[in-house]
Amino acid sequence: MSESIKSEWVLCPICKSKTRLKLREDTVLENFPLFCPKCKQETLISMKHMRISIIKEPDA
Repeated sequence: MSESIKSEWVLCPICKSKTRLKLREDTVLENFPLFCPKCKQETLISMKHMRISIIKEPDA
């Protein structure tokens, strides 16, 4: 019998709406460009153990 792995939708860090991305708890992301279809913004994120952190890019 397999264990059920928790998964949830990723929320946009800017407008808090649901994105098109659903992640499992064993997923690891680094420097991932997350796009929000509602506010049309792209944010660079990292994710580990269902904890998302926003990566601030230095202005050029």
